[in-house]
Amino acid sequence: MASSSSSLLPRSHIPTPLISKISSSPRTWSLFILTYPSHPKNNNNNNNNKRLFLSPTNAVYTQSPYTPSTPSKTELHNDPITVLNERIRRDLSKKEAFRTVMDSEEAGKYMKMVKVQQQRGLQKLKGDRESKDGVFSYKVDPYTLRSGDYVVHRKVGVGRFVGMRFDVAKNSSQPTEYVFIEYADGMAKLPVNKAAKMLYRYSLPNETKKPKALSKLSDTSAWEKRKVKGKVAIQKMVVDLMELYLHRLKQRRPLYPKSPAMAEFAALFPYEPTPDQKRAFIDVERDLTERETPMDRLICGDVGFGKTEVALRAISCVVSAKKQAMVLAPTIVLAKQHFDVISERFSVYPDIKVGLLSRFQTKAEKEENLDKIKNGSLDIIVGTHSLLGDRVTYNNLGLLVVDEEQRFGVKQKEKIASFKTSVDVLTLSATPIPRTLYLALTGFRDASLMSTPPPERVPIKTHLSSFSEDKVVSAIKYELDRGGQVFYVLPRIKGLDEVMTFLAESFPNVEIAIAHGKLYSKQLEDTMEKFALGEIKILICTNIVESGLDIQNANTIIIQDVQQFGLAQLYQLRGRVGRADKEAHAYLFYPDKSLLSDQALERLAAIEECRELGQGFQLAEKDMGIRGFGAIFGEQQSGDVGNVGIDLFFEMLFESLSKVEDHRVVSVPYHSVQVDININPHLPSDYINYLENPLKIINDAERVAEKDIWSLMQFTENLRRQYGKEPRSMEILLKKLYLRRMAADLGITSIYSSGKMIYMKTNMSKKVFKMMTESMASDLHRNSLVLEGDQIKAELLLELPKEQLLNWIFQCLAELHASLPSFIKY
Repeated sequence: MASSSSSLLPRSHIPTPLISKISSSPRTWSLFILTYPSHPKNNNNNNNNKRLFLSPTNAVYTQSPYTPSTPSKTELHNDPITVLNERIRRDLSKKEAFRTVMDSEEAGKYMKMVKVQQQRGLQKLKGDRESKDGVFSYKVDPYTLRSGDYVVHRKVGVGRFVGMRFDVAKNSSQPTEYVFIEYADGMAKLPVNKAAKMLYRYSLPNETKKPKALSKLSDTSAWEKRKVKGKVAIQKMVVDLMELYLHRLKQRRPLYPKSPAMAEFAALFPYEPTPDQKRAFIDVERDLTERETPMDRLICGDVGFGKTEVALRAISCVVSAKKQAMVLAPTIVLAKQHFDVISERFSVYPDIKVGLLSRFQTKAEKEENLDKIKNGSLDIIVGTHSLLGDRVTYNNLGLLVVDEEQRFGVKQKEKIASFKTSVDVLTLSATPIPRTLYLALTGFRDASLMSTPPPERVPIKTHLSSFSEDKVVSAIKYELDRGGQVFYVLPRIKGLDEVMTFLAESFPNVEIAIAHGKLYSKQLEDTMEKFALGEIKILICTNIVESGLDIQNANTIIIQDVQQFGLAQLYQLRGRVGRADKEAHAYLFYPDKSLLSDQALERLAAIEECRELGQGFQLAEKDMGIRGFGAIFGEQQSGDVGNVGIDLFFEMLFESLSKVEDHRVVSVPYHSVQVDININPHLPSDYINYLENPLKIINDAERVAEKDIWSLMQFTENLRRQYGKEPRSMEILLKKLYLRRMAADLGITSIYSSGKMIYMKTNMSKKVFKMMTESMASDLHRNSLVLEGDQIKAELLLELPKEQLLNWIFQCLAELHASLPSFIKY
């Protein structure tokens, strides 16, 4: 005998049962009533091998043996409930942690707020890409195209640009300039003014720029499908961001007091703040002292433009209110520098304790710091990703400062994201990752831009050329002769020793050292300290120096094999120099140009273009186009970018963000859904005998279906795990529960049929219906559905028997339900 049925329930706590009834109609909650004198397994009369007919009023026993079956992989693959459950698990498993209860009125209020913030964000961005109506345009200027470039026409698809020439139209005497584009089945000829409105450059997130195939002029249906796929991917991303944002707005924390201590701390800053810095100070102070929702602000400023001071003032506000602050850095070297700066700045406050957690420390030192964090005797904790570990327990964490978030791994970023719903978060970056940038652009995330350089800063002179030993020696000699120091950066540890040998021969009397992340920790710390103090003149290293190091006397950086670095990395590396009032030099060396990919050449051209100060923000946008979409959408969605190319994808994304209210599906209560399909399943008595407590199981099934589809999925999986694949009659019962649950989620209040027609009453808007049906996989279901007023109608080829009708509607709703991740559901 199988164990108790209570283990089928997907949650540890299930509310008290309502009534022991189950149905797919709110009016007749008595479809399934089990009426037998005692449980069949305890009954010694001849009812053991009978089957029970479930109806509103009676029970009929018939002879029928039952053996639990184990379906084959093929059967499972074709089982509609299994397929649906797999999709539900795939779509919802990651969202479980972020679920929040929000009614329609609240959601509407928050969406209006988001809309206002979006408009504010878009207004801040005045640039080449903004068109007259305020919508961002990524269309290509036809005059910038070269023969052989791939382009995307919004209505036709992917083609190859051939060239431009003047021609006289049939009904005109004036010559018109035309753009000629080659497609799979012919040549298209477009007037230049029309081409400028419809064409985008086709580029992909990876090295290859060549599309799989050109589109056809004679058949645009394949292109339409590709566009829909891209659109669905975009909507899903927008909705994910929206739900995270709404969840954060739902959180509350007490306002921080505006204390005199904050003004005292600010007065200790020895420099005159730049105008952008002043704005950032005000933004952060308002977030902490005037808004009850946790702060999630991006401080985007070039290297050395004073982002750290903004973070220090936020830390001061939080620790003066007796809360802890965590400062997270991507490398040990940077964490140590932050620790030194913070310790010095807070040295006038003996009550405020600053601690460092890193792999440089002994086990005893680590344990001591962990205890201090837990008991609250450390106010400010600085460290690398070890601060995100399970062993770190905060006493009263109020603020998380993240420096250079793009340097952290996927798991660390997820952990950082989990903090954002409960504590205030400040992210510092000179080149934000694409996701951060887009959030900043559209008001899903607050951003303060710092593009004003400190008055004494001089632009860094960038030299880009092929590698030669003479050029390297000449550059280093120039820097050493003026009393400075040099960074020499390689992409990998392999090769550092070779450079060391070459430089030691060229500069025999100069102190040279090697630094990389695999060094013994104390050795690395000592090396960096000696370089900071000026004892070491040339530091040969990997990109461990990329973020944050502030060494005033190092004003030349040499980067070898530059094609192996990302654009953001190069920008950050170049920012290691030029901190003082001396002119700084960055030498970017590459091997023979014929060995470089198009993408690497494009990176190099972009970094050279951005010679002026304060261009990290524009550079990040450029970087997105080159490095691709993995960081924005996750790798699984990068394929959808390939469908339409990056530029059209960008524009569709902006369109989707600006019409976020169109993505809303208003669900209805489960008990208000009426399904009128007159089908009464017959459960075999052997199956009833096999179940521990059939009445309770059926009761629980109805209850979990009322809760949500995730609970129903877990319940069904547990039922099958415990009792094997259910008989057909039980499958019908489960399908009716799923049907009603999906209908509730989709905003459908009633389903009934008449002859060949199926009718579903709904609150769905035309835009939502269009988007849902466009994304349906089955042409059969999609082509049969129409929305008229408040009814979805489907005309079948013939009138179906009741069970086939149930299966058709089940499959149809499952396909509509699959598009729900692309919609906001409140």
